[in-house]
Amino acid sequence: MAAVLQKFATQADPRVLEEVRNIAAKEGKQLQAVVDEALRDFIEKKKRGSPRPEVMAAFGQSLEQFDELYKALAK
Repeated sequence: MAAVLQKFATQADPRVLEEVRNIAAKEGKQLQAVVDEALRDFIEKKKRGSPRPEVMAAFGQSLEQFDELYKALAK
């Protein structure tokens, strides 16, 4: 069953809107699909509020492995 969509109106910088329209056309999507994807990405980014756990784990490993190098480079 398809999701029920709700119409809304907003405004955008004409250059941004043109870019979004170009992306939609290039990907063979409707503008609303690209806007929906952008809104979902925005929501996910705001919910996280901090780096992803896998990014922080990689950072921690890097610090363990290259701590002395980082200290030397900081001088």
